Amino acid sequence: MHEVNIFKLIERISNLLRSEERKKYVTIGLQPIHVQVLEYLATCNRFSDTPAAVAEYLGMTKGTISQSIQVLERKDYVQKTQDSEDGRVVHLSLSPAGEALLDELKPVDVFAQAQLAMSTKAFTTIEDALNAMLSELQKANNAKSFGVCHSCVNFIQIDNHYHCNLTQLPLSRFDAKKICREHVAVDNE
Repeated sequence: MHEVNIFKLIERISNLLRSEERKKYVTIGLQPIHVQVLEYLATCNRFSDTPAAVAEYLGMTKGTISQSIQVLERKDYVQKTQDSEDGRVVHLSLSPAGEALLDELKPVDVFAQAQLAMSTKAFTTIEDALNAMLSELQKANNAKSFGVCHSCVNFIQIDNHYHCNLTQLPLSRFDAKKICREHVAVDNE
């Protein structure tokens, strides 16, 4: 069960970060995949700077990567050069504009804020650390927590009966184990 919880926490953290990235990238006319291509090209060596390598690394189809590279070329973020020994091979590199863009797009600000808030805390399990990271990211992003009812300030249990203090409605055992958009985390600090 812990593996499922850890997976779900990582998935939720990733979703929050991607959401923040999408907001940031749309202002410059890019999608997350475009920035992922740029980030890959900034870190790969000369043997791995081909469209096929980009597709393999990102787990995308060659067609998707090809379209993304075309967008990045039109915006002058990526340059193509033919291989000097095998003219069929195309190498990709960041243009000066692409390098400058990556410098501007450093890691998502909310992640840095959450990381700073967590830096003084000690955790006994990875699940505790991920829960804390998710909570900090949600605060920094002003995102709803979508937590499970039993961890909400509005959850009330009286004689094995569950109740939501916000909606003033009873909760079934099934409801109490599900996530809710109205969730307000209990502050355990």
